[in-house]
Amino acid sequence: MIFLSLLILIVAVALPSINKNINSILYIRISSIIFIYSGALSLNALYIQSIGSGIGIYSGLFHVTTISQLLDIIIFTIGSLILISWPKFNTEIENDLNKKTNYRKHNSYNYICEYSLIVLFSTFGASLLVSSADLISVYLSIELQSFAVYILSTLYRDSESSTSAGLKYFLLGGLSSCLILLGCGLIYSFTGLTNLESIYSFVSVSDSNNIIQAISLGILFIFLGFLFKIAAAPLHNWAPDVYDDTPTIVTIWLTIMPKISIIIFLLELHTQLGIIGNNLNIELVGVNLISNLFTENIQNVLKNLLLITSLISLIIGTIVGLAQSRIKRLLAYSTISHIGFMLLALAINTEQSIDSLIFYIIQYSITNLNTFLIILGFGYIINNSSLTKYYGIQETRKDIKFISELKGQFFANPLLSIALTICLFSMAGVPPLIGFFSKQFVLYSAIQSGYYFMSIVAIVVSVISASYYLKIIRVLHSENDTKIFNYNININSSEFTQDLTNYHSYLISTLTLSILLFVLKPSILLNSTQLLSLSLFNF
Repeated sequence: MIFLSLLILIVAVALPSINKNINSILYIRISSIIFIYSGALSLNALYIQSIGSGIGIYSGLFHVTTISQLLDIIIFTIGSLILISWPKFNTEIENDLNKKTNYRKHNSYNYICEYSLIVLFSTFGASLLVSSADLISVYLSIELQSFAVYILSTLYRDSESSTSAGLKYFLLGGLSSCLILLGCGLIYSFTGLTNLESIYSFVSVSDSNNIIQAISLGILFIFLGFLFKIAAAPLHNWAPDVYDDTPTIVTIWLTIMPKISIIIFLLELHTQLGIIGNNLNIELVGVNLISNLFTENIQNVLKNLLLITSLISLIIGTIVGLAQSRIKRLLAYSTISHIGFMLLALAINTEQSIDSLIFYIIQYSITNLNTFLIILGFGYIINNSSLTKYYGIQETRKDIKFISELKGQFFANPLLSIALTICLFSMAGVPPLIGFFSKQFVLYSAIQSGYYFMSIVAIVVSVISASYYLKIIRVLHSENDTKIFNYNININSSEFTQDLTNYHSYLISTLTLSILLFVLKPSILLNSTQLLSLSLFNF
């Protein structure tokens, strides 16, 4: 569905006759409808009886299961929500500025069209990665997703910081792709196989120590490459710079979509290796000793790698975040800290920890999306006020950079400020918000599995990280020394009020209520994540 829609939209954008008759914002709305319809198709596919055990398509390149379909629904839903949040200027103001100044309307048009198309490409790659069952499809899917995100980072071509961020992201992302490709090449050169199921079967019967070591090294390189792409410490240095320099509407995408698909793929890969190891330990008769040692060794290596990365992510994401004065850099380090919790649950690799991991991913996506939507709204409202002073300056694309810019916003925009406060409290893990339960489930599964040191570190860093969330809240509720901006824009004696769009406002209110009122009806989400974790271990 998405592939066919991409072809149609590419043709529509390329034809000038169609462009003249279609409003630019319609591309955003059409892309959102495509996501919603694709999610409905994925939901409808769950009624196919044979999908429970999985269906191999395209000669085994992809493996469609219940888990992949449900995650596709989540990915498509989040994609549609992000697209709807694109800020739209008041048409009358834009037309008036276009007449009086050098403000170029066609630039805004191009940005909107390109954004929706690239988001479709990125989501298409994320959906393929979740269902990938072959080294070739894995690499092509991650590159399709990554290249789309590289282009998104440089969406505003007349912005020096955006171009710099995109170039930095491209170069470092290329390095991580090389690691993934190196791992895939090592596995293929020693086995002659690319299908993951075939590689698992080959491991269980192989008696060559050299081949076993090559496969272990290849899997390790693949994991390192993916950890680089999700900005897990100590491979995180690119993330704060890129997040800070890219437009907020792009940062929303960078912090959510790539991480969901990559972590789920690592989850499936790590779980399958664990299942193979358990089967070999149970059925020792006729099983080669080297193969059994391989599964034990690679499991221990991957578990230690994930635990070390989780520990460093928790510490760096918390300690370095305390010194940040730029809001998107602070949220970047906050994201690194959240990645530490996810990797901790992934390293434990039990049914309970996987349940907590899936729940954490869902709440992280909801909370992070809402937080950046609110910051986008603040930037949209605050910076549009300066249009009364200067015609022709493209202030409408200026984002919130520093935390101090939010000073006194509670008195000007109380509802937005309260919504942001709720999101920040949820990130800090304050009960009874949804973020508290996600951290509680991860910590409980860690304690149940005997990871007491990691649990203590996670609790301590959660308490420390609350301080920089409280710093933003304190600035929001501090009185501003200067006069509160008047957001009414007077052009040609015509007064227009720059408010958020209805879609943007409704989305923020809905997400905020879901974070705040989760405790009243938690069973729906909790039962769903539990069923997902159980089905993953049964395959």
